[in-house]
Amino acid sequence: MEFLVRTENRLPADTPGQTRDQLRKAERERAMELRADGVLKRLWRVPGRNATIGLYEAEDPAALHDALTSLPMWPWMDVTVEALATHPQER
Repeated sequence: MEFLVRTENRLPADTPGQTRDQLRKAERERAMELRADGVLKRLWRVPGRNATIGLYEAEDPAALHDALTSLPMWPWMDVTVEALATHPQER
């Protein structure tokens, strides 16, 4: 299944810089692992916001949930997920 995932990072503004840097590095590494596993297909940033839009592929919603919760920034993410279905014109 494919999913469109919108995330907004809500990491508190008073998070120490070193902690913020460590989280960003860990987030990047985990995203690369998900990409290598074929789960994260595409990722776009939203200009002017601390947000992304990602195209994910997972066996089912539970597998997607597992992938998303494995992200180091998960506790501070506001997430919206839309399951995608193939349009008849694409067949």
